[in-house]
Amino acid sequence: MQRFFLERRIRDLHLRLLRAREELAVIDEQLAVVSDAAEDARIRSLVSETPLATHEYGEVRRHADAMARARLALMATIEDLQRRRDDLLERAGNRSR
Repeated sequence: MQRFFLERRIRDLHLRLLRAREELAVIDEQLAVVSDAAEDARIRSLVSETPLATHEYGEVRRHADAMARARLALMATIEDLQRRRDDLLERAGNRSR
């Protein structure tokens, strides 16, 4: 692979990695808020023992679970991007020798 294209791919991966990490920071903040809301709803559900409170807890819990799955998927994407970037950096290092 020509050096220009290799460097371009490394830059592209680096930018994608930065964006993914920024997105992860946002998801982490949102997940913390939703998880707190789910815990509050769980306690209200236990204390009130009403179907409405139980339903509200289920809704918030499903939302928190979906966000947690999205976070795991994003973490896998970040790991893949890091691996690909590292592979390209290694190839670039081997070419300069």
